[in-house]
Amino acid sequence: MTERIQKTCKESLVIKTSRVFPQDTNNHNTLFGGKLMTYIDDTASISASRHCRVGIVTASTDSVDFLKPIKNDHSVCLESYVASVGRTSMEIFVKVISENLMTGERYLAATSFLTFVAINDDGKPVEVPEVIPESEEEQMIHSGAKARAAARKERLKASRSLASALKTDIPW
Repeated sequence: MTERIQKTCKESLVIKTSRVFPQDTNNHNTLFGGKLMTYIDDTASISASRHCRVGIVTASTDSVDFLKPIKNDHSVCLESYVASVGRTSMEIFVKVISENLMTGERYLAATSFLTFVAINDDGKPVEVPEVIPESEEEQMIHSGAKARAAARKERLKASRSLASALKTDIPW
């Protein structure tokens, strides 16, 4: 048996910074949640690709926790990296920081966890490198991975049960 390749969290790090313009905001003059979710998925997918260097598919968006609103004319900075892995899956952590560009005040605006699966050209899952957390933050996020994976499995089980009871008949 060959030993799995190992990569650090830092090797999958993606940083994306954007300015929030009026067209990006809702009637409360804060960034649309859907716009932020698009940014989150985008950065997370790049982190997953950097880690495994093969095709990927999104398996789940486990959570997006909106902690503080991001205001018009502030910046929004997303940092994402692979926090933990299974055999073929990768859990990506995304941290969203906003900055008031007039005062320099920075605050944590949101956090998110997503799961991606590595696939080959035939769409079959393939093994991914192990991940090595180095910084204190990476180690803290990594330490909660088993509990999040267990919760994810339970949620998927409940979702499948719900799906089996839903109808797909045309309602109109």
